[in-house]
Amino acid sequence: MIKFFKITAFLEGVSLLAILGNMWFVKPIDMVLYKSLLFPIGMTHGLLFIAYIVLATVFKFEKRYNFSTYFLICIASLIPFGTFYIEKKYLNQLT
Repeated sequence: MIKFFKITAFLEGVSLLAILGNMWFVKPIDMVLYKSLLFPIGMTHGLLFIAYIVLATVFKFEKRYNFSTYFLICIASLIPFGTFYIEKKYLNQLT
């Protein structure tokens, strides 16, 4: 289960960077390409975000994390490169 959470954390971080890259770099150059990429990237990111939060909640109860650690893990999904930090700091300790 921890391996699945680590993979989800990595993919969620990559999808956040992909959606930000689409917004920052593709949108000013080609609006048609931006709009065609927005739905698949956005949908993928949304599903991975939900999976990340659900798995973080499962691990909160399974590993008995305190609320501040759980809050930090959840907030990291909103910050670019945040899930990579969480994966390195917290999830590697669980294996």
